[in-house]
Amino acid sequence: MSFRQLAAPLALVLLAGGCAKSGEISVEGGVGISAVRSVCPVVGVPAGTGDITIFDPPASRDASAIDVTAVMTNVRGTCNEGASDITSTVSFDVRARRTRTDGPRDVVLPYFISIVRGGTQVAAKRVGQVQVHFDAGQALATTSGQASATVSRAAATLPEAVREQLTRKRKAGDNDAAVDPLSTPEVRQAVLTASFEALVGFQLTEDQLRYNAQR
Repeated sequence: MSFRQLAAPLALVLLAGGCAKSGEISVEGGVGISAVRSVCPVVGVPAGTGDITIFDPPASRDASAIDVTAVMTNVRGTCNEGASDITSTVSFDVRARRTRTDGPRDVVLPYFISIVRGGTQVAAKRVGQVQVHFDAGQALATTSGQASATVSRAAATLPEAVREQLTRKRKAGDNDAAVDPLSTPEVRQAVLTASFEALVGFQLTEDQLRYNAQR
């Protein structure tokens, strides 16, 4: 599975508005905008992994062979900041539909949670399962799942020199007043390196990924 590169890292590492909380820095000054950066991972679902289709027979891709479909929705995260580690817990709902309803049935669906650093580097991955139960005659069913992952606080904390460049007060008229500190390659790279995502999705086979991409 390939994870997409961040086209606009600022959208993930800088959250506009609000007051800085514990573990965050506020970037502000005499000019420009204020923003808050959190050490907590950004929660998301990688493209193409938010839904799954099961066929019967498995080799068929005809619409008439669709057995079960499911979608991952209502994805939300909570962050517990410890002294040395940051635990991100991601909760989600799974809404499933089956074609044949002649009797009760349990369907087990695999899912993953990955910690991605800097937009491209998979730092950790864990696979779990969620079970969906259908009663006899029932075509639709919903269940919930939860996964957690840990990030080192030290890895998610910006170096002091970079923090100083981002938070230094700038006044109108200064030589660097109109210069975005993130335009400096070393500062931008440091922010990316300290930025993490907690990504969840269905653990798909290569054929299932291909089906999602081509349909």
